Amino acid sequence: MAGPSKPCVCTIAGSDSGGGAGIQADLRTFAALGAWGTSVVTAVTAQNPGGILGTWNLPEEAVAAQLAAVRSAFPVGAWKTGMLATPGIIRAVAAGLPRGATLVVDPVMVATSGGRLMDAEGPAALAELLIPLAAVVTPNISEAAVLAGTGPVTGLGGMREAAGRILDLGPVAVVVKGGDLPAGPATDLFLDRSGELVLEGARYPYAVHGSGCVFSAALTAFLARGMTPREAARRAKGFMDGALGRPYRDLRGRGSADPVEGSTSGT
Repeated sequence: MAGPSKPCVCTIAGSDSGGGAGIQADLRTFAALGAWGTSVVTAVTAQNPGGILGTWNLPEEAVAAQLAAVRSAFPVGAWKTGMLATPGIIRAVAAGLPRGATLVVDPVMVATSGGRLMDAEGPAALAELLIPLAAVVTPNISEAAVLAGTGPVTGLGGMREAAGRILDLGPVAVVVKGGDLPAGPATDLFLDRSGELVLEGARYPYAVHGSGCVFSAALTAFLARGMTPREAARRAKGFMDGALGRPYRDLRGRGSADPVEGSTSGT
């Protein structure tokens, strides 16, 4: 019997009922990039591009059981985490990942629409238990400031400082996403122990839900193909720019990043 015909990846994150972020966005991105997507649901959210109406965290044992089920049956080449709301869920994930896993940590703390997705103790647990295991950590500027313990990040210099402090926590690389900066191109900063790479993309005149999820999921899929973190980040930036340029709009015109199946954006 033939083995797997495509790379296998896994997202460990919350469910977004609007489909624009979280598990749903990750799985669409994996499919668009030719990877087999598996999932571990950590929370159920009632949300759409306009906001979060409610969140319900899954029990830690449910998270652990899903992880075990995926590990026992699939050759996962890379893993990514998204919404991990509590230290208990973070501990369950850290304990359930295979030793030496290729891991992308997207430290989701607050949704694009403003709803809080991680409790106050979560960042410290993330920094202690998961970030040291990561191949790449992908915070936005607000998340980077929390993890690095700096003041607000307002430009490339602040992104550089925050990325350096997060790199000191032990990951192989950090990408600080600058899409929330107020002006100029949408600039992200990649940093590893060999140096930095500035990634510039188009800035669109509208808000897009789920862009961070699409970026980190694309990066995960590229890592599963055997790319280095630096090359995977560059390719993921190009792929995400394509998804931002063709948002799927809800009944009120609010957009979600839309990765298209079979897309070659970022290649």
